[in-house]
Amino acid sequence: MDRVVPWGELCALIRPVYPKAGDGRPPIELELMLRVYFLQQWFNLSDPAVEEAMYDSASMRAFAGVDLGQQAAPDESTVCRFRHLLEQHGLGEKIFAQVGRHLQRKGWKVSNGTIVDATILNAPSSTKNAAGERDPEMHQTKKGKDWYFGMKAHIGVDRKSKLIHSVVATPANVADGNMMGELLHGGETHVWGDAAYAGRTEKIRAKAPGARDFTQRRGRGYKYLSAHQRRLNRSRSRVRARVEHMFGVIKRVFGFVKVRYRGIAKNANRLFVTCALANLFVVRHRLLRLQEA
Repeated sequence: MDRVVPWGELCALIRPVYPKAGDGRPPIELELMLRVYFLQQWFNLSDPAVEEAMYDSASMRAFAGVDLGQQAAPDESTVCRFRHLLEQHGLGEKIFAQVGRHLQRKGWKVSNGTIVDATILNAPSSTKNAAGERDPEMHQTKKGKDWYFGMKAHIGVDRKSKLIHSVVATPANVADGNMMGELLHGGETHVWGDAAYAGRTEKIRAKAPGARDFTQRRGRGYKYLSAHQRRLNRSRSRVRARVEHMFGVIKRVFGFVKVRYRGIAKNANRLFVTCALANLFVVRHRLLRLQEA
């Protein structure tokens, strides 16, 4: 990732709002802080945990550029302030967009096919906290026979490259199909989705007039689908299933299965950054080959 992440481009996004050297304590180098922040996302670390990791792991120190003989590692308060800076200025979404532009320059183009899906990110449902209540911005929803409390991550994935090109964060009780329009880029000719997106043809056409609706058919139960509809669903599932690979990276590789902060906005900022890093992670080997060519 040291060679894959476009460090210069991302630092240029943050530099205008990053603290400048003045009369007080000089700020830590911007790229060092960004590297520590990305380590948080890759290893699912809290602010105190990433500070501890800087002292425990020589490889993490080397990646971040921390030399304990010259300086101390950023403490948890410094890491927290940097994260708040990104949240305050909406830089998570800008990082996601910049990584997308970087990959397009490297040859990954957005095609005319989009796969949409959503996943639940759990939030603590306990009221044993200072406020004595659950996070008011999170909500509960039922999936199958089980209830979940938290938020939803909605993504649009390009059919050919399998990379995420759109992201939306909502409370968990927002229906998947309601976000259909926000997950399309407008140039689609084909749109895939599971049965939660059935009956949203008008939403698809409103955003992408030339798109065909390839979402899964849905009946009152699987047995009420005709043999033709079942064959159609199986055929569409072969394409639609590609979106699950990106959720696998976000939730299984990076460990983002539950929210870390209160409120949608802070967790949405983390989601945007995680999706940007997931795109880089998926194509990392091809990016390295391009550098070596």
